Amino acid sequence: MTAAQASTWTVGRAAQAAGLSAKAIRLYESKGLLPPAHRTEAGYRTYTDDDIAVLRFVRQAKSLGLPLAEIREILDIRRSGTAPCHHVLGLLDQRIRDIDRTITELRQLRQALAGTRAHAARHQTAHTDSVCGIIEHTPARHPGDDPRP
Repeated sequence: MTAAQASTWTVGRAAQAAGLSAKAIRLYESKGLLPPAHRTEAGYRTYTDDDIAVLRFVRQAKSLGLPLAEIREILDIRRSGTAPCHHVLGLLDQRIRDIDRTITELRQLRQALAGTRAHAARHQTAHTDSVCGIIEHTPARHPGDDPRP
């Protein structure tokens, strides 16, 4: 086996080595995260060791919740010859803020649901002219409202 053959991966082997599916690799290639794969004479995609490293990076970045568009930005910065770590810090900071906001919204939603449940337990009445009085006769809450019943 030559050195060139040792560093050439089929899509199936590349997927296994990177911990991804072949479908994910084709998607990442179509989204520009990977350069277009080289093709064998038979038309099979082949990947290099460098491609496998990029695929592993993409998998890890996705595990941190980064969307493909942001991962592509990081890769583009790196491919331009610049270290993207400063940019990555900004993305991570934004992701943390987004998660904190989501946690706050979920806590408010949980309180609203618990309040609605408590209200329903105190005021159980059947309304034949409505879909469900529990929802229809509970005061509406809007984002930012005090969630206490």
